[in-house]
Amino acid sequence: MRTNTLLHPKRRAAGFTLIEVMVAVAIVAMLAAVAIPSYQSYVRRGQLSEAFTTLADMRVKMEQYYQDNKFYGQSATNAACATLSGYGAFPVTTKYFSVKCDAGGAPSQTYMLTAEGTAGLTSGYDYTLNQAGTKGTAKFANATSTAACWLTKPNSCDN
Repeated sequence: MRTNTLLHPKRRAAGFTLIEVMVAVAIVAMLAAVAIPSYQSYVRRGQLSEAFTTLADMRVKMEQYYQDNKFYGQSATNAACATLSGYGAFPVTTKYFSVKCDAGGAPSQTYMLTAEGTAGLTSGYDYTLNQAGTKGTAKFANATSTAACWLTKPNSCDN
């Protein structure tokens, strides 16, 4: 007995066509192109906070040292900040940054703390803090900066 093909069409094989797969891959690629840089920026901002907290902590220690000694520099031959016996010493190395200190001449009444990015997504990011509490960004994304604040995003300060 012959069946009518119009009443009973052939069943289509299950699965996806090549075009459908290519469209799905293209959509995933577009989403990844937006999401990955945003995620890296988010992670970088989290890593940058280590510099800010370390600089603030070392500033407090420098002020404690100053209260005891009335200067920041250790001796006339040492332009680097004092080795803060009981307070810590320079350079300070953290997971993502190395913090160094430069004092004016000794006995120094000024200093400049500098946090340089060393690992993770922080390479190319340098931040400063001085005895007056003035924040600065020396380098942001490997570009020299003169921002008088700690940049966390281009043109966006962390205060």
